Amino acid sequence: MEATGLSLGKSVLNGTLSYAKSAIAKEVALQLGVQRDQAFITDELEMMLSFLMAAHEEQDDHQVVKTWVKQVRDVAYDVEDCLQDHAVRLQKPSWWRFFQMLVDRHRMATWMKELRSKVEDVSQRNVRYRLIKGAAEPKPASSSAGPSSTIAGASATMFGIEEARRQKEKEKVDLFQLITEGNEDLRVIAVWGTSGVLGQSVVIKREYDALKRSKKFELYAWIRIPHPFNPLEFLQSTMMQFYRTTFEEAGKALEKTSIGVQVLEKMGMMKQDDLFGAFGKHVSENSYLIVLNDLATIEEWDDIKEYFPNCKKGSRIIVSTEHGEVASLCVGQESVLSELKQSSVDQSVFAFFEKVSQTKTTSMRLGSSSSKATIDTNNSEILINEIHENKYVGDNEKTVRKSLTRSGTVASAWEESWLVGREKEKSDLTNLISKQYGHQLVVISVYGMGGIGKTTLVKEVYQSQELSRLFEKRACVTIMRPFVLEEVLQSLAMQLGAKSSESKDEIGCGLVKRKVTEIKYLTEELGKLLERKRSLIVLDDLSYIVEWDMIIQNLPSLANASRIVITTREENIAKYCSANQERIFNLDVLKYMDALDLFTKKVYKEAINLDKHPALIEEANKILEKCNGLPLAIVTIGGYLAKQPKTSMEWRKLNEHISAELEMNPELEIIKTILMKSYDGLPYHLKSCFLYLSIFPKDYNINRRRLVHRWNAEGYLSEVRGKSMGEIAHSYFMELIDRSMVLPIRESIGSRKGISSCKLHDLMREISISKAMEENLVFRMEEGCSLNTQGAIRHLAISSNWEGDQSEFESIVDLSRIRSLTVIGKWKPFYISDNMRLLRVLDMEGTSGLMDHHLEPIWKLLHLKFLSLRDCQGIFHLPESLGNLKQLQTLDVTNTRIIKLPQAITKLRKVQYIRAGDVDNEILGAYTYDELVENVGTKLVRNKICMWTFILIMFCLSSCSQTIRSEALDADDTTNMRDMYDFFCCVALPLVARRFADPGGVVVPRGLRKLKALHTLGVVNIARGKVAILDDIKRLTRLHKLAVTGINKQNCQEFCSTLAHLSSLESLSVHSREEEGLCDCLDGLRSAPKNLQSLKLYGDLGKLPDWVEGLQNLVKLKLQNTNLTDLDGTIQVIGKLPNLAILRLFWYSILDALHFCSRQGAFPSLTVLELDSNTGITSVEFEEGTTPKLEVLLTLLPWTSFTGLSSLPCLKEVLVRTWSRSAPELEDTRTQLARNPNKPILKLI
Repeated sequence: MEATGLSLGKSVLNGTLSYAKSAIAKEVALQLGVQRDQAFITDELEMMLSFLMAAHEEQDDHQVVKTWVKQVRDVAYDVEDCLQDHAVRLQKPSWWRFFQMLVDRHRMATWMKELRSKVEDVSQRNVRYRLIKGAAEPKPASSSAGPSSTIAGASATMFGIEEARRQKEKEKVDLFQLITEGNEDLRVIAVWGTSGVLGQSVVIKREYDALKRSKKFELYAWIRIPHPFNPLEFLQSTMMQFYRTTFEEAGKALEKTSIGVQVLEKMGMMKQDDLFGAFGKHVSENSYLIVLNDLATIEEWDDIKEYFPNCKKGSRIIVSTEHGEVASLCVGQESVLSELKQSSVDQSVFAFFEKVSQTKTTSMRLGSSSSKATIDTNNSEILINEIHENKYVGDNEKTVRKSLTRSGTVASAWEESWLVGREKEKSDLTNLISKQYGHQLVVISVYGMGGIGKTTLVKEVYQSQELSRLFEKRACVTIMRPFVLEEVLQSLAMQLGAKSSESKDEIGCGLVKRKVTEIKYLTEELGKLLERKRSLIVLDDLSYIVEWDMIIQNLPSLANASRIVITTREENIAKYCSANQERIFNLDVLKYMDALDLFTKKVYKEAINLDKHPALIEEANKILEKCNGLPLAIVTIGGYLAKQPKTSMEWRKLNEHISAELEMNPELEIIKTILMKSYDGLPYHLKSCFLYLSIFPKDYNINRRRLVHRWNAEGYLSEVRGKSMGEIAHSYFMELIDRSMVLPIRESIGSRKGISSCKLHDLMREISISKAMEENLVFRMEEGCSLNTQGAIRHLAISSNWEGDQSEFESIVDLSRIRSLTVIGKWKPFYISDNMRLLRVLDMEGTSGLMDHHLEPIWKLLHLKFLSLRDCQGIFHLPESLGNLKQLQTLDVTNTRIIKLPQAITKLRKVQYIRAGDVDNEILGAYTYDELVENVGTKLVRNKICMWTFILIMFCLSSCSQTIRSEALDADDTTNMRDMYDFFCCVALPLVARRFADPGGVVVPRGLRKLKALHTLGVVNIARGKVAILDDIKRLTRLHKLAVTGINKQNCQEFCSTLAHLSSLESLSVHSREEEGLCDCLDGLRSAPKNLQSLKLYGDLGKLPDWVEGLQNLVKLKLQNTNLTDLDGTIQVIGKLPNLAILRLFWYSILDALHFCSRQGAFPSLTVLELDSNTGITSVEFEEGTTPKLEVLLTLLPWTSFTGLSSLPCLKEVLVRTWSRSAPELEDTRTQLARNPNKPILKLI
């Protein structure tokens, strides 16, 4: 899997390149007069990205490469910062800043020159230290290349040769010594010379003959590579020379011609299959010296190297080529370049070889590495023995060790992860496999996060006696990385019954035939084995859909009621393999009591009651909280604690240092290893998104909306043609959930997107924090923190428990490089610093103590793209200087005390998302004037003049007393007179003077039409904006989401006209608290926007508008306080909407309705039905054939009875409020659900 550094490097470079190639960047370069520098830097960064794309997983442990990648990433950050910083400062400069602009231009031009030097230095290091040769070297010349290409290839290699000469340790070496020294591993030596193949052939031939005379090797062959390369001709030529050596050694003939005749006779009698077998036997049982003369391309070498496994006989292969780049690639990434002592005055001959360690046996990579599929049989010892005994399992010791480690891990997990709490899952999976589906092949998918116990459960079921009687053939294969189809098919064939030694030899050791016939042969062999046999096949740990496609295409004759069970970490793979939802098995974490039982069994070897050990129970609960029901973590930590003293101090020590223990404790290392596999499998663009989550505190509910807007501001989203950034961001979010990297904590009843928030598993969060800090991506400022890393931090998160001062804040982190600041908890005035000139994201959601005057320096953050003040109750007013933030894309001031947005927002031409007010917040209802005075008992205060007098008195008292001021503003002692002024002028006085009827919305300024990029706007109070505001909104043709309040008889016609112009509108929320509500206000709209998917109506309607029945794309409908009088007519209308999936009927949505009946054929797509209190409904009936897709039924209705629950085929859960249900009603509901074949769950809330 790819290294984190490589992934982040690719992600950063992608973002930088996208900007560097943009028209804005080119304009910046033009104005600076540095077009050449900008073009050069862009080209170099593009090449660096290509280098990173070509880097292999083995380089994860290559420290030099990791360092280089970090330097590439830092340079990319610097380039992007430089270009964007000047682009921001170039936008419409004022005449009075002319001289300052001259200074800025000179400074930026100088910086660009310095950046060019940095880029050149980093680029040269790749060549100088030969870091990523596969990418850095030119494409190998073909045999048809002319002299110019040969010279170019030689020139490209000369830099490395000169570097070798300059190094003292790179002295000349002797070719004879290179061939004879070293261990028993197969070794490749590639020879290249300045005078072509002929000159170096003379050098090689001299040593070849000497070694042949000394009989150092058992077999010898000198092969001139044919062009084009012919595998069969190559094998025949090699075997002829092998036989020649054999006959000479045996002394069967005295004359050379006789040997030649005998060789021809031997070859003439051989069939093609015999040739393959003989060749395989010769190269596996004998040591050999082979010279490959005139190798022209690396593709030829890739073909040839497959025929020579590392059988540890001390064999050697000498490659002679006239292309230096081909020579270097034949040996591999760890090659050493030295000049040979056999060089002469008129020619230099060089050798590429892998340096031999005298203390440690190294394996031969042959230019690449490969992993093998591990065969999981019924006995883990057989698995390991097969790997040891099969000498064709691979030529890489590292690969074998990796396979053994993996098999050991799997075996250990199967043995130790007892199926505590999995009895139901085991029974359900067994029933799913054994259920009769006819004679067709059935695929069952089991998915869940790493360490959840998928392999354990499937292995237990696979080995059960119940299933062993049902299937004639069984096989279980764990898919290894990288995926090799041949290895999987070989494993299946061996387990399914290739019993003859000949078949096993061909299947297990068929490396010689692999290139031409192996897959075809294995497919035919499997066809014979599976024909008319009922088989059970387990494919463990599928990671990619393409792997499934390749395997299933080569499994013929799989019918006769056979079963395939796949395990995967990704939901989308599970759904792809098993098209039927009933055959997809989601394995969830253990419940608390099951987790506790498993933990105590591991610690005490039996389940005990920890309540008898009060000193331990608290620490045990903390451990289980970190494990969060993950069996792998529980088993591993429990096994470790079983060997330690069972004291609270010992367990507390583990709790306090769990991060360090996961890193350093060998007994706990398996937890991180298994979880890291999920992380390693992420594509590079998702790795950055996942590590970004480490910003948030433990157990924090991460809102999807908030997260995807932040990703967009950070530049983490890659453009996809035909998709909006919102759709791309949502796909990223869902993919992280599908891959089990994050946990969905709330599937919102009212969300079109399904999952509205997520959280990180504690142990996955530890990995995220560790990797993010390792890569200098995120730093969490919390109690006891210290910056123990080198390099610039890009994202800063301040926790609620950090109590440092300003000097400590500015000394810990270099604020000039910070791109995002997240504050969780209490605000401090120095958090916004003048040094944060590159800040893109300022997230203060839910921060306490934040007041208006704290926002004064925000205008200096010229790069700011995301600003969130959501739930900051101390904010009453936004400064006019907000208009200076020209890059701002997202502005979220929801649930603050702001009732009017400043005129400055019309200057934010890039803003896409503006959200203020909150019509769904019940608390804001108390802010209306009518409701405010209604709750005041005295008539004196209800008088408007008295209210004015009362407010002025409060203003005077607050001006004199800090305590009164803090209480009035419901804030801490950081308030000042400016905050008090803002409160009275911007909130209290307008509330009384204008008697705002809809405080859930905000008044917006004129000129909103200038915000052409805006796609989300709300909640706008149109009651005070008159016609001009609606006319502005009408011009926002890209608007996708709109929420308005304050609709009335005076503005309803203009509002309907506005809606008719918003053809892109997908979500509409309309709210009115006027006495007449929405009655007749929406009838002026002849037809709603055709793309409308979500509709929320708040306010008295009487009846639904006629255009509702034409909403063919409507997915979600919410009605509240609509006071509809005709329930049956309403259900008839909305029941015909073909795509309606979510229906929410809230308070007083329907009047005088007693019986809710869903008729046959109604609601064909409904999945969620929510019936809230105060609707008057006392009974709910579902007729046969209605709501065929209903999955969730949520009701808060008191004393309501249900009918027809047993006939809902897709129902999964019913949620009811406990206090509103009597025991007989609950029992009747349970009875109906028990009769439902889908076995829905009843949840009491």
